[in-house]
Amino acid sequence: MEHIVKVLLIGALMAASIGHSGIVSARQGIDEALAAGSSAAGIELTKLGTFETGVFGGSAAEILTFDASTDRLFVQNADAATIDIIDISEPDSPFLVNSINPDGQPTNVDAYKGVVAVTVEGETRQDPGAVVFFDSDGVLLNRVPIGSRPDMLVFSPNGNWLLTANEGVPSDDYSVDPEGSISIIDMRRGVEKVTADSVRTADLRAFNDADLGPSVRIFGPGATVAQDLEPEHITVSHDSRTAWVSFQENNAIGVIDVRRAQVTDVIGLGFKDHSQPGNGLDPSNRDDRIAIDNWPVLGMYQPDAIASYRTGGKTYVVTANEGDARDYDGYSEETRVEDLVLDPGAFPNAAELQSRENLGRLKTTTATGDTDGDGDTDEIYAYGARSFSIRDADGRLVFDSGDDFERITASLIPSDFNSNDDENGSFDARSDDKGPEPEYVVVGKISGRSYAFVGLERVGGIMVYDVTEPSESVFVDYLNTRDFSGDPELGTAGDLSPEGLKFIRASDSPTGNPLLAVGFEVSGTVGVFEIAKR
Repeated sequence: MEHIVKVLLIGALMAASIGHSGIVSARQGIDEALAAGSSAAGIELTKLGTFETGVFGGSAAEILTFDASTDRLFVQNADAATIDIIDISEPDSPFLVNSINPDGQPTNVDAYKGVVAVTVEGETRQDPGAVVFFDSDGVLLNRVPIGSRPDMLVFSPNGNWLLTANEGVPSDDYSVDPEGSISIIDMRRGVEKVTADSVRTADLRAFNDADLGPSVRIFGPGATVAQDLEPEHITVSHDSRTAWVSFQENNAIGVIDVRRAQVTDVIGLGFKDHSQPGNGLDPSNRDDRIAIDNWPVLGMYQPDAIASYRTGGKTYVVTANEGDARDYDGYSEETRVEDLVLDPGAFPNAAELQSRENLGRLKTTTATGDTDGDGDTDEIYAYGARSFSIRDADGRLVFDSGDDFERITASLIPSDFNSNDDENGSFDARSDDKGPEPEYVVVGKISGRSYAFVGLERVGGIMVYDVTEPSESVFVDYLNTRDFSGDPELGTAGDLSPEGLKFIRASDSPTGNPLLAVGFEVSGTVGVFEIAKR
């Protein structure tokens, strides 16, 4: 049935068009296909309201969280170095209540029962950072030190623990490379009693001499494994006992025993074979056309955001396979396929592959691909997988969306396929560089079914899949509130570059229906979407 549903959907998508004011809706022409194909596909997104910071290109609305007791969003504003408090008690007219100054550059925010936690960087990105706590009105409650360059934090579902992913990024000249780590803060005695002694560090030193899987990328110059692994994003199991952390640049995830504050495993994610049917990609921004095809390329999954959910009595981890390169003044792995020396045995048609209309423009790596150590490239790797994936609790791949994202957006918005996130009229500009670039994912349960919401950072919009049966996940909806006829710099292009998503369940929602709040980094807007049954 899954195959039939996808065929029906793609066929129906070909007839879809751009809706009012340039806003794209995947629902035009596919309702009958959805109804006929699967009873699982039964929700749609509707935009209710927008909060505008008025800041273009300044990262004024990134990660966000929600406090149900006050109907308030707390939004990371990197431009102003604040956390903005947005009232959404009336979601069609959100407004600014106040802005919190966390005394440092905020990198993430989460909330639990009226307590708002914010990660801030140290004096430099290599110095230890901190978690700063506030109440829902922005009153300072506490502050504790954590590891180097905290990139993300999350409360456990029971509120007993607060976990932070301390990325430990190197300095630009690569002369200083702190260790990555995960801080686990004991919140059981209340926020006022949290001290430095409440913070335990799950470090990665136990893996310095470990035999890691072949798809775990350890390649920073002179780095130990603990220095090279860079924790990016964390998700915690429903029982608050286990957590998973993404190591994006390393193409891996880690498993964390929360109570013991210990990383118990580092799991390589393998590689996606873009030469296989259903795994195509468009690799060129110089061919003036949409050309999604199979190529002899391996995709490094390299997830940014990850989420977890429970269905059928089992826990699954969901990844947004964005991809990321290390590109510093002191060390850069990034190059293009046209600049590689391809092994003549592996690639007898190298000249054809390296033309700019084929693979030549595709961004790839010099750190991975020389399998026999003779100085040339035996395998070509791309950053990210242009998809989202579902894995079991042990990291085994259960589902991948293949080339759905590029095919769906190509069908719906052919004139703006793989656009830049800050420039209209940029058709095909991102094909050489991670395509639509899935950035963030959240999972929510609605009427007994589980749905994944995936934000596409570049072309924009939210993809929705029914993931109740993980191995048979089904595309449900795509809504893009970007206006491709507007001017991004003048603020007339709608919502650009979804960076952070927050699912708000019906029992916590001011409307009584589930909501999705989205922070749009480039447009500096916050969108509130209602999730309704068809």
